[in-house]
Amino acid sequence: MRKKVIAGNWKMNMLPNETIEYIENFSKLVKDTKNEVILCVPYTDLFYALMSAQDTNIKIGAQNMHFEEKGAYTGEVSAQMLKAIGVEYVIIGHSERRQYFNETDETVNKKVKAAFENELNPIVCVGETLEQREAGETEKIITTQTKLALKGLTNDQVKNVIIAYEPIWAIGTGKTATSEDANNSIKAIRNEIKNIYGEDVSENVIIQYGGSVKSSNAKELFETSDIDGGLVGGASLKPDEFSKIVNFEQ
Repeated sequence: MRKKVIAGNWKMNMLPNETIEYIENFSKLVKDTKNEVILCVPYTDLFYALMSAQDTNIKIGAQNMHFEEKGAYTGEVSAQMLKAIGVEYVIIGHSERRQYFNETDETVNKKVKAAFENELNPIVCVGETLEQREAGETEKIITTQTKLALKGLTNDQVKNVIIAYEPIWAIGTGKTATSEDANNSIKAIRNEIKNIYGEDVSENVIIQYGGSVKSSNAKELFETSDIDGGLVGGASLKPDEFSKIVNFEQ
Protein backbone atom coordinates (compact mmCIF):
# COMPACT_ATOMS: atom_id res chain seq x y z
CA MET A 1 0.00 0.00 0.00
CA ARG A 2 1.35 3.43 -0.95
CA LYS A 3 2.11 5.90 1.83
CA LYS A 4 0.52 9.34 2.01
CA VAL A 5 2.94 12.18 1.38
CA ILE A 6 1.79 15.66 2.35
CA ALA A 7 3.99 18.58 1.37
CA GLY A 8 3.59 22.26 2.12
CA ASN A 9 4.72 24.79 -0.47
CA TRP A 10 5.29 28.11 1.27
CA LYS A 11 5.98 29.89 -2.03
CA MET A 12 7.48 33.38 -1.42
CA ASN A 13 6.47 33.62 2.23
CA MET A 14 8.05 33.37 5.70
CA LEU A 15 11.20 34.98 7.10
CA PRO A 16 13.80 32.93 9.01
CA ASN A 17 12.43 33.85 12.46
CA GLU A 18 8.92 32.91 11.31
CA THR A 19 10.25 29.60 9.98
CA ILE A 20 11.80 28.69 13.31
CA GLU A 21 8.64 29.56 15.23
CA TYR A 22 6.43 27.72 12.74
CA ILE A 23 8.39 24.46 12.90
CA GLU A 24 8.58 24.62 16.70
CA ASN A 25 4.77 24.75 16.86
CA PHE A 26 3.96 22.55 13.87
CA SER A 27 6.29 19.70 14.84
CA LYS A 28 4.36 19.15 18.07
CA LEU A 29 1.09 18.88 16.15
CA VAL A 30 2.26 16.25 13.63
CA LYS A 31 4.70 14.18 15.71
CA ASP A 32 2.40 11.15 15.81
CA THR A 33 1.39 11.03 12.14
CA LYS A 34 2.22 8.00 10.01
CA ASN A 35 2.18 10.18 6.91
CA GLU A 36 5.30 11.68 5.37
CA VAL A 37 5.49 15.42 6.02
CA ILE A 38 7.53 17.82 3.88
CA LEU A 39 7.94 21.60 4.06
CA CYS A 40 9.19 23.25 0.85
CA VAL A 41 10.50 26.65 1.89
CA PRO A 42 12.23 29.63 0.23
CA TYR A 43 16.01 29.42 -0.22
CA THR A 44 16.64 31.94 2.58
CA ASP A 45 14.73 29.74 5.05
CA LEU A 46 16.33 26.40 4.15
CA PHE A 47 19.16 26.50 6.69
CA TYR A 48 16.84 27.56 9.51
CA ALA A 49 14.22 24.99 8.53
CA LEU A 50 16.79 22.19 8.41
CA MET A 51 18.13 23.14 11.85
CA SER A 52 14.67 23.49 13.37
CA ALA A 53 13.42 20.21 11.88
CA GLN A 54 16.23 18.15 13.39
CA ASP A 55 14.86 15.43 15.71
CA THR A 56 11.39 15.78 14.16
CA ASN A 57 9.57 13.77 11.49
CA ILE A 58 9.49 16.79 9.15
CA LYS A 59 11.48 16.66 5.89
CA ILE A 60 12.68 19.84 4.18
CA GLY A 61 12.48 20.64 0.47
CA ALA A 62 13.32 23.50 -1.87
CA GLN A 63 10.89 25.06 -4.34
CA ASN A 64 13.11 25.05 -7.43
CA MET A 65 16.67 24.44 -8.66
CA HIS A 66 18.79 24.80 -11.79
CA PHE A 67 19.68 21.75 -13.87
CA GLU A 68 23.35 22.70 -14.26
CA GLU A 69 25.85 21.74 -11.56
CA LYS A 70 27.56 25.15 -11.55
CA GLY A 71 28.36 28.05 -13.83
CA ALA A 72 27.45 31.57 -14.87
CA TYR A 73 23.81 31.45 -13.82
CA THR A 74 23.41 34.47 -11.57
CA GLY A 75 20.70 34.01 -8.96
CA GLU A 76 20.32 30.27 -9.48
CA VAL A 77 20.87 27.39 -7.05
CA SER A 78 22.01 23.91 -8.11
CA ALA A 79 20.94 20.47 -6.95
CA GLN A 80 24.46 19.94 -5.61
CA MET A 81 24.11 23.04 -3.43
CA LEU A 82 20.79 21.85 -2.03
CA LYS A 83 22.16 18.39 -1.32
CA ALA A 84 25.23 19.86 0.43
CA ILE A 85 23.12 21.50 3.15
CA GLY A 86 20.87 18.48 3.71
CA VAL A 87 17.81 19.22 1.59
CA GLU A 88 15.96 16.01 0.62
CA TYR A 89 13.18 17.17 -1.72
CA VAL A 90 12.71 19.76 -4.44
CA ILE A 91 9.62 20.95 -6.30
CA ILE A 92 10.13 20.98 -10.06
CA GLY A 93 7.89 22.49 -12.74
CA HIS A 94 5.33 24.19 -10.53
CA SER A 95 2.75 25.97 -12.66
CA GLU A 96 3.92 29.34 -11.33
CA ARG A 97 7.44 28.53 -12.54
CA ARG A 98 6.01 27.54 -15.93
CA GLN A 99 3.76 30.61 -16.15
CA TYR A 100 6.03 33.37 -14.82
CA PHE A 101 9.57 32.05 -15.34
CA ASN A 102 9.42 30.26 -18.69
CA GLU A 103 9.78 26.72 -17.31
CA THR A 104 9.24 24.18 -20.09
CA ASP A 105 8.76 20.42 -20.26
CA GLU A 106 12.37 20.19 -21.46
CA THR A 107 13.82 22.12 -18.50
CA VAL A 108 11.61 20.16 -16.11
CA ASN A 109 13.08 16.93 -17.48
CA LYS A 110 16.64 18.25 -17.14
CA LYS A 111 15.95 19.29 -13.54
CA VAL A 112 14.44 15.90 -12.65
CA LYS A 113 17.56 14.15 -13.97
CA ALA A 114 19.83 16.57 -12.07
CA ALA A 115 17.86 15.95 -8.88
CA PHE A 116 18.42 12.20 -9.13
CA GLU A 117 22.09 12.68 -9.92
CA ASN A 118 22.36 14.48 -6.58
CA GLU A 119 20.12 12.13 -4.59
CA LEU A 120 17.28 14.63 -4.25
CA ASN A 121 13.67 13.48 -4.43
CA PRO A 122 11.79 15.49 -7.08
CA ILE A 123 8.18 16.58 -6.66
CA VAL A 124 7.13 17.11 -10.28
CA CYS A 125 4.09 19.28 -10.94
CA VAL A 126 1.68 18.79 -13.83
CA GLY A 127 -1.68 20.40 -14.50
CA GLU A 128 -4.04 21.96 -17.00
CA THR A 129 -5.40 25.50 -17.38
CA LEU A 130 -9.09 26.33 -17.19
CA GLU A 131 -9.18 26.79 -20.99
CA GLN A 132 -7.64 23.36 -21.52
CA ARG A 133 -10.05 21.80 -19.07
CA GLU A 134 -13.07 23.38 -20.75
CA ALA A 135 -11.78 22.15 -24.12
CA GLY A 136 -11.71 18.58 -22.80
CA GLU A 137 -7.89 18.39 -22.99
CA THR A 138 -7.14 17.64 -19.32
CA GLU A 139 -6.00 14.05 -19.79
CA LYS A 140 -3.94 14.83 -22.90
CA ILE A 141 -2.15 17.75 -21.21
CA ILE A 142 -1.31 16.05 -17.92
CA THR A 143 -0.22 12.73 -19.42
CA THR A 144 2.00 14.51 -21.97
CA GLN A 145 3.58 16.64 -19.24
CA THR A 146 4.18 13.51 -17.16
CA LYS A 147 5.71 11.57 -20.06
CA LEU A 148 8.08 14.43 -20.98
CA ALA A 149 9.09 15.09 -17.36
CA LEU A 150 10.08 11.44 -16.86
CA LYS A 151 11.76 10.95 -20.23
CA GLY A 152 15.01 9.01 -19.97
CA LEU A 153 14.57 7.92 -16.36
CA THR A 154 15.01 4.33 -15.19
CA ASN A 155 12.15 2.36 -13.67
CA ASP A 156 13.70 2.70 -10.21
CA GLN A 157 13.99 6.46 -10.61
CA VAL A 158 10.37 6.80 -11.70
CA LYS A 159 9.30 4.82 -8.63
CA ASN A 160 10.95 7.52 -6.52
CA VAL A 161 9.42 10.51 -8.27
CA ILE A 162 6.53 12.24 -6.54
CA ILE A 163 4.09 13.67 -9.05
CA ALA A 164 1.79 16.48 -7.98
CA TYR A 165 -1.32 16.92 -10.10
CA GLU A 166 -2.24 20.57 -9.74
CA PRO A 167 -5.05 21.86 -11.94
CA ILE A 168 -3.87 25.39 -12.55
CA TRP A 169 -7.41 26.79 -12.35
CA ALA A 170 -7.64 25.54 -8.75
CA ILE A 171 -4.36 26.93 -7.38
CA GLY A 172 -5.00 29.73 -4.91
CA THR A 173 -8.51 30.32 -6.26
CA GLY A 174 -10.47 28.50 -3.57
CA LYS A 175 -11.80 26.21 -6.30
CA THR A 176 -11.07 22.51 -5.93
CA ALA A 177 -11.60 19.66 -8.35
CA THR A 178 -14.17 17.23 -6.98
CA SER A 179 -12.57 14.22 -5.34
CA GLU A 180 -13.89 12.08 -8.21
CA ASP A 181 -12.46 14.38 -10.91
CA ALA A 182 -9.11 14.67 -9.14
CA ASN A 183 -8.90 10.92 -8.64
CA ASN A 184 -9.77 10.25 -12.28
CA SER A 185 -7.05 12.65 -13.47
CA ILE A 186 -4.52 10.97 -11.22
CA LYS A 187 -5.65 7.56 -12.49
CA ALA A 188 -4.92 8.81 -16.02
CA ILE A 189 -1.39 9.83 -14.95
CA ARG A 190 -0.86 6.47 -13.27
CA ASN A 191 -2.10 4.66 -16.36
CA GLU A 192 0.32 6.61 -18.57
CA ILE A 193 3.18 5.55 -16.29
CA LYS A 194 1.94 1.96 -16.45
CA ASN A 195 1.96 2.06 -20.26
CA ILE A 196 5.58 3.24 -20.35
CA TYR A 197 7.19 1.73 -17.25
CA GLY A 198 4.91 -1.16 -16.30
CA GLU A 199 2.40 -1.90 -13.56
CA ASP A 200 4.94 -2.38 -10.76
CA VAL A 201 6.23 1.16 -11.24
CA SER A 202 2.79 2.71 -11.65
CA GLU A 203 1.48 1.06 -8.50
CA ASN A 204 4.41 2.35 -6.45
CA VAL A 205 4.73 5.94 -7.67
CA ILE A 206 3.31 8.59 -5.32
CA ILE A 207 0.85 10.99 -7.00
CA GLN A 208 -0.43 13.92 -4.96
CA TYR A 209 -3.26 16.35 -5.53
CA GLY A 210 -2.70 20.09 -5.22
CA GLY A 211 -5.15 22.93 -5.73
CA SER A 212 -6.81 24.67 -2.77
CA VAL A 213 -6.40 21.69 -0.44
CA LYS A 214 -7.62 22.53 3.06
CA SER A 215 -8.61 20.71 6.24
CA SER A 216 -12.26 20.63 5.19
CA ASN A 217 -11.61 18.65 1.96
CA ALA A 218 -8.36 16.77 2.68
CA LYS A 219 -9.96 13.61 4.04
CA GLU A 220 -12.33 13.26 1.08
CA LEU A 221 -9.49 13.79 -1.41
CA PHE A 222 -6.86 11.64 0.28
CA GLU A 223 -9.14 8.65 0.87
CA THR A 224 -9.81 8.08 -2.83
CA SER A 225 -8.18 5.13 -4.58
CA ASP A 226 -5.30 6.91 -6.33
CA ILE A 227 -4.57 10.18 -4.50
CA ASP A 228 -1.51 9.73 -2.30
CA GLY A 229 -1.57 12.96 -0.33
CA GLY A 230 -1.22 16.57 -1.35
CA LEU A 231 0.96 19.51 -2.29
CA VAL A 232 -0.56 22.27 -0.19
CA GLY A 233 -0.07 25.98 -0.82
CA GLY A 234 -1.80 28.68 1.22
CA ALA A 235 -3.09 26.35 3.93
CA SER A 236 0.46 25.22 4.71
CA LEU A 237 1.33 28.70 6.00
CA LYS A 238 -0.81 28.14 9.10
CA PRO A 239 0.53 25.45 11.46
CA ASP A 240 -2.85 24.58 12.95
CA GLU A 241 -4.59 24.29 9.58
CA PHE A 242 -1.75 22.37 7.93
CA SER A 243 -1.52 19.96 10.86
CA LYS A 244 -5.20 19.12 10.40
CA ILE A 245 -4.48 18.27 6.75
CA VAL A 246 -1.53 16.09 7.75
CA ASN A 247 -3.68 14.39 10.42
CA PHE A 248 -6.65 14.02 8.08
CA GLU A 249 -7.48 10.50 9.32
CA GLN A 250 -8.24 11.74 12.84
